[in-house]
Amino acid sequence: LPYFVTHPCHPPIFNDETDPAAKRDFFGGVAAKQHIVSSLMQGPDEHYALGEEVAKVIWAPVMRSHRITVEQMALLEPGLSETVCASLLAVMREAMDEVVRRGVPHEAARDFLLGHMNVLGAVIFDETPGVFSDACNKAIEFGKPMLMKDDWKRVFEPQELADSIQRIT
Repeated sequence: LPYFVTHPCHPPIFNDETDPAAKRDFFGGVAAKQHIVSSLMQGPDEHYALGEEVAKVIWAPVMRSHRITVEQMALLEPGLSETVCASLLAVMREAMDEVVRRGVPHEAARDFLLGHMNVLGAVIFDETPGVFSDACNKAIEFGKPMLMKDDWKRVFEPQELADSIQRIT
């Protein structure tokens, strides 16, 4: 019995959507284009094409379909997307709430943070050419050790991923 595993990447932050419904389709599978990842967990290799065809229907509209292994899928989720990205975004939200608690108006803090996430993300993920200012680079240099443990990348170790999957399923 072939087992085919698929997961959406969800619509990317940097996209070319112009339709209002697509712009508000944050999860994908309705109006916004997205990429997907898929794996043939077991079964003959020739069954991958059928699984991918079904996955493209499930997650439509699909831009790119990536074939990866099940182990790589675990690196992506829960590793990269939930353990790292969601945790860091939760900390960013807490940081925004903290500056609001310290007197910055909520809308100003939110607008400032989301705008900076856009431009900083565009530079970090090579969406636009550019470099950070010396001040920003110094803030990163001193900020990362305050926010991150030296061994944080262990979240990608096979046993850590297995433990994480056990905890969340």
